[in-house]
Order: sequence, then C-alpha cells, then structure tokens
Amino acid sequence: MDTLRFLLAVDGSDPSRRTVDHVVGLLDWYKPPVEIQLLNVQLPILSGNVTSFIRREQLDDYYRDEGHAALKAARERLDHAGVKYQFHIGVGAPAEVIVDYAKRYACHQICIGTRGLGTVAGLLLGSVATKVIHLAPCPVLLVR
Repeated sequence: MDTLRFLLAVDGSDPSRRTVDHVVGLLDWYKPPVEIQLLNVQLPILSGNVTSFIRREQLDDYYRDEGHAALKAARERLDHAGVKYQFHIGVGAPAEVIVDYAKRYACHQICIGTRGLGTVAGLLLGSVATKVIHLAPCPVLLVR
C-alpha cells in the first residue's frame, strides 16, 4: 500500500472537530504518505415548491456556502497541523454520500464523529454513523 487514505466526514459540530483532532494526533503513527479526503454532506432541499422559486445555481451556491462554513474549523485545524488534504462538499443522504466518497477515493478508513448515542438509541434513531458502519467498504473509526 503506497498511500494510506482517510475520509474524514465533518459537519462542523464538536464531535466532528474532535474527530479531526483525533486523526491529526494519529498521523505520526503512520508511515507517509497519508492522504486525507475531508467531506461535508449537505442535506438536499427536496421541496418541489422551493425549486420552483429558486434557480439551481442559487441552490448550488447555498450548498457550497453551507459546506464551506461546516468545513472551516476542520480545514483550519488541518492547515495548522501542516496536513495535506482535499475537501469536498456532497449533497444527499449523509451516510450514502459518505460511503460513495469512500469508494470513489479508495479510502482505507472512514473517520466520523458520533453524537454520543448508545448502540440501541443509535439504531432506533438511524444515526448517520450507524448507517455508515453498515454500508462502508472499509473500516470505520467512530470518535466520541
């Protein structure tokens, strides 16, 4: 394996910031090169009425602006640590988009924060992390 690829899925929350910190702290464990794919997923605005009044370009601008805002803290942390990364903003069902990006970039591990729900509560609520674990083609690191 020449390059170890991590997908960090972040949403701007405290758990996602802890995930970035955790991964940055682990990078010394790995032999370079390590590649980071940083991803934020925006939930789609599905209402037919909204798309009747807003142009597609405006909607895309909204997703991009919200995605950049959610990625800001993670990008600053990675920049400060001198970690090279690529960032992406996806739109769709979060778990499916995360898994799609992991496959697209042949990631060896997905790193994602949790909201601290227990296993049973996570299953009942259908948490993103739970869905990612079930769909992922690679190991998933959950950071609490």
